Amino acid sequence: MSAGQDCLFCKIVAGEIPATRGHLLVVPREHAVDLLEVPEADLEACARMAQRLARRVLDRLGADGVNLLNSCRSAAWQTVFHFHVHVIPRYDDDPLRLPWVPGPGDPDEIAAAAAQLTSA
Repeated sequence: MSAGQDCLFCKIVAGEIPATRGHLLVVPREHAVDLLEVPEADLEACARMAQRLARRVLDRLGADGVNLLNSCRSAAWQTVFHFHVHVIPRYDDDPLRLPWVPGPGDPDEIAAAAAQLTSA
């Protein structure tokens, strides 16, 4: 990782900070600021992984749908300047909450969802 200590997503990739239960982040290992700077090969790999994870949250978490979200630059709500795609499970009784505002997750819930999503 070339961005160093200040990038939140570099810290998530390094396993230093958790995400939220069921809400997944697809993040390239190498730092790129946004959609316009991510190398094409990393963008393709992220798109393939986002699709794979979307199928998995439908299958294993019982979600009724999935939002894929990328924000490019501040005007589009980008707050972490490391390219990423959100994979957000949605449920029929889950009210749409846009604009979405991220918040801290519960480490135990995050671990439980991770176990569901990564088990064979």
